[in-house]
This record gives sequence, C-alpha cells and structure tokens, in this order.
Amino acid sequence: MGLFDRIKRAFTGEDAVVKEEIEKESSPIVFDKYDKGMEKTRKNFSDRIADLFSGFREIDEDFYEDLEEAFISADVGFNMTIALTDAIRDNIEEQNVTRMDDVKRVVIETMVRIYEQNESGTHELNTNPDGPTVILFVGVNGVGKTTSVGKIGYQLKQDGHKVLMAAADTFRAGAVEQLNVWGERLDIPVVTGPEQGDPASVVFDAVTQANKENYDYVLVDTAGRLQTKANLMKELEKIKRIIERENPNGVQEVLLVLDATTGQNALIQAKQFNEATEITGLVLTKLDGTAKGGVVLGVRYDLDIPVKYVGLGEQATDLQVFDAENYMFNLIKDVIDEEE
Repeated sequence: MGLFDRIKRAFTGEDAVVKEEIEKESSPIVFDKYDKGMEKTRKNFSDRIADLFSGFREIDEDFYEDLEEAFISADVGFNMTIALTDAIRDNIEEQNVTRMDDVKRVVIETMVRIYEQNESGTHELNTNPDGPTVILFVGVNGVGKTTSVGKIGYQLKQDGHKVLMAAADTFRAGAVEQLNVWGERLDIPVVTGPEQGDPASVVFDAVTQANKENYDYVLVDTAGRLQTKANLMKELEKIKRIIERENPNGVQEVLLVLDATTGQNALIQAKQFNEATEITGLVLTKLDGTAKGGVVLGVRYDLDIPVKYVGLGEQATDLQVFDAENYMFNLIKDVIDEEE
C-alpha cells in the first residue's frame, strides 16, 4: 500500500495504525531517527499550515495566495509550489469541498500524491558487478562532503565490505588531512597525493589499488570549486575517463552533497553541479539542524535526482539511506494529528 492510501486512512482516524505500519516496515530505529531528525522541519511545515487555516473563511484567491506563501516559506521551491497549488485547486474544485477539515485533507493528500508521482529511481547505491564500485562525491566546501565520505565508508565497512577512500580534493587546505583522520578512525586505507597535485593521479592510484587488492568500494572525495565551473567540469571529466579506462563499468555513482540548512541555495547548487557533471544522487546533510528540509521536495520536482542519504544527527549511523515514505509521513504527521 502506497503512502497516499495510508494518508487517506490516517485522516479517517487511523493515524496510529499508519504510523505502526511504517515503523514496522522501516524498523523502529530508523523511524525514530526520522522522527527526531525531522523535528524542526516538521514543526516549520505544520506551523505554516496552521497559520494558513487559522483565519480560514472560504476558498477564494486570497486563500490560494496564502497557500503559495506557506509552501514557499516551507522551502519546497517555486516550481513545486506552483505545481502543488494548481493541483490542490483542481482537486478542491473536483471534490467540491468547502469545510476547513476537508480542504486541509485535500492539501496534504495532494502533496503526497505529487511527490509519489515524481518519485522515481532507487535510493540504494548502484553497484558494480564486475569490479570495485566507484563513487565520486562532489559539492562546495563546507557542506559536509568529506564527512559524508567517512560516514558512508563506515557504514559500508560495517556491512562487511572492503572499502578504500581516495583524497582527490588536493586543493582545499586540510581536506586530505581530514579524510586521513577518518581513515585512521575507521581503519579504512586512504590513497593520497601531493598537496596541489593532480586529483586524477590520486584516483588512478586508488582504482589501480582497488582492482589489485579486490576492494568492494572506492569512495572519491573531489574538489568543489563551483565558482570555476568550466575547470571543475574538465577535472571531473578527466577523473571519469581514467576510471572508465581502469575500472570495469566505470563510475557507478556521482553523489552531490548538499547542506540542508541552506534551503533554496541547496537547490541552486544542485542545478549548477548538474550542469557541470551528471549527478546520479544526492546526499542531504544536516537535515536535523534545520527547518528547511522541505527542500527535498523542490529538488525532486525540479531535477528528478534521487536523494540517496540524509543526515539526521551527528553520529556516523545518523547518515541514513533516504526513505521517502518515512520522510513524507514525518513531514506531515503533525498536521494529521491536529485532526484527531
């Protein structure tokens, strides 16, 4: 049963049952991480909806303008806001609802339905059946890129995989040292090169070692100089060419790391990086520290790139594989609770 059908049931008083089903399917630990990690985003969204309906009198143009403002304030993005508002208007007219509770139900159900319609692709990492799985991590400085490399490396190792990390961000002061610290802490080897050296050379050494010593994963930390997009594009293309030459099936993932606390700036970065290189997935860090987690909706709608991981806390295990159903339910559940 999809989330849309579950949300319809929740509005008829089965919220506790729906929560129990989602929690059981995802494991209580994962559900609890989403519950706590999305607290600020959930409160922001529920407060916006509460404000919208606090002075509700009738369905008119003022209502739809206020609805758009609520979505924009919740950081779901301009294009997603327009699509949501248009769809909500159509559904309200089609169902001929006028009561506040019914209108609120239509708003939430439409949100879930549009997200499900745009939800495509897998949130699991693509893997290489004929050699090491190579994952490139890209993103501007300060978003948590190197930390994400370390945390995902930790999780892969915990799952029994042999992991190698490559410090190809040779231009940022401290980047190589930071990855080395992660490597020592996790007992995962790190391939490095000279400071200000050629990142592609580091990647070549890493892929060569991975093939020779039968590593399962190679996690590559790359530079994020977005202000020189042309140079960044050439650098990433060179890295990809070397990997494709040395590794069966080339690169499996190019993961863009975004800081959720930056809200719509994260969406702008995603668009710019996607122009520089083909992004296969997103890592959204610091979701637990922001009320701007609605940006997940905007990124999905505008770019059709799957979110692969979300940061729901400081611990290595708090960087969770993205669960769309958990995300959507924990975003809207306070609105549903108000109906009981």
